[in-house]
Amino acid sequence: MKFKKSPGYILFLIMNYGVLFFLAATCFFPILHVLALSMSSSTAASSGRVLILPVEFNLQSYRYVIENNAFLKAFAVSAERVALGVPINMLLTVLSAYPLSRRKEQFRMKTFFTWFFLITILFSGGMIPWYMVIKETGLLDTIWAMIIPGAVPVFNVILLVNYFRSIPAELEEAAYMDGASHWCILWKIFLPISVPTLATVTLFSMLNHWNSWFDGLILMNNPDKYPLQSYMQTIVISRDPTTLTERDLDLLKIISDKTTKSAQLFIAMIPIICVYPFLQKYFTTGLIVGGIKG
Repeated sequence: MKFKKSPGYILFLIMNYGVLFFLAATCFFPILHVLALSMSSSTAASSGRVLILPVEFNLQSYRYVIENNAFLKAFAVSAERVALGVPINMLLTVLSAYPLSRRKEQFRMKTFFTWFFLITILFSGGMIPWYMVIKETGLLDTIWAMIIPGAVPVFNVILLVNYFRSIPAELEEAAYMDGASHWCILWKIFLPISVPTLATVTLFSMLNHWNSWFDGLILMNNPDKYPLQSYMQTIVISRDPTTLTERDLDLLKIISDKTTKSAQLFIAMIPIICVYPFLQKYFTTGLIVGGIKG
């Protein structure tokens, strides 16, 4: 039977697509504007003539960024942070979520540990105790200061707990009858069928480590150890003219502070832009399934 579209339905589609297009445009415009600024001349950027297309196209800003040792060091620190932090987050998230998803008969301390995790969301000791603990444990000014304090993201644990609870109990009981242990059930049954939620949690963890800037400013005494976003925050807020070299002064005749900042901002987006399309297909499914108790 062929469905006949009424005028009201057609009007709804037009309005729906119009709203979605507007929202998409508001998301893409800042990115396109930053990209256009980074590829424009200093005079065009300074005079406000750049919107979403480059004016007086040049790539000198990217050349300046690529040859900037401070930017490259900060990029390497962020890459190291993601490479270490994401696997640690995922391992501890899985090891925390599995026992919390079991029935109380299987894990008698379940209620205690559930409240133990929830309290960390509801209450905080404050910045000064947080800083003092990191300092006294010898983590200050090391890469581990930005990884270990947030090694167990409780929100991700809750998502994974809810997904594990939605897995049919018959699947677990059949594995027990075949002699499988908890480790075997977790690694060979639960994790292979939890790919959407695991991908979502991985994306959250990656974004958290890559975009975090405040802890880098507080916990790193040496600017050479700043992660990328902490370094970006310092150059966006202010730049110290005394640190400019003779080469920088020559380049600033062609490029401007605005174009170099735009180039660095866009390069900082590239890793997430590259990773997100591969995880996006799992994102919605994983978030919905992990957020609703089955």
